Amino acid sequence: MSVAQEIFAIYARRGAGAYFGESVSMTEHGLQAAHFAAADGAAPALIAAALLHDVGHLIADVPADIADWHRDARHERSGARWLAERFAPDVTEPVRLHVPAKRYLCATDPGYLAQLSPASVLTLRLQGGAMTAAEIARFEAEPFHREAVRVRLWDDRGKVPGLATRPLEDYRGLLEELAAARG
Repeated sequence: MSVAQEIFAIYARRGAGAYFGESVSMTEHGLQAAHFAAADGAAPALIAAALLHDVGHLIADVPADIADWHRDARHERSGARWLAERFAPDVTEPVRLHVPAKRYLCATDPGYLAQLSPASVLTLRLQGGAMTAAEIARFEAEPFHREAVRVRLWDDRGKVPGLATRPLEDYRGLLEELAAARG
């Protein structure tokens, strides 16, 4: 099974479910994040990172209702680990860092918190809230922190009910090319 087939099978199994507390499905959310990445002229690896940033939610069992979440699922870590077996760091590291990027933006951008959806505000609390000064310094030392911030902003935008995007199948070539580049 190719990497793209494996990813598409995961989306087929779990992607139609509602994106925790949002008005879009998991698949729609990923496609919308990738749509905004492409519209912003992102590099192919960042488009893939935007598409796959929440794969950790699709490969793990978490409560379907966000109200039942009592601790952080750490989906960014599990997703990045899973992706690292298939892709290079330019795809996986922005995925691993997209939750810390939310915490970073809350600490460094005075207007960012007000833009978050209610579900993102809830998960922010579970994820540790805004970063401290020491956490900001550690985050900014990460090689892919700028890319993670971009993925985070596309993630935040990717919650539009009914937004027309390219279908998942259109990303087959991109995913296979990036997987082949990993070696």
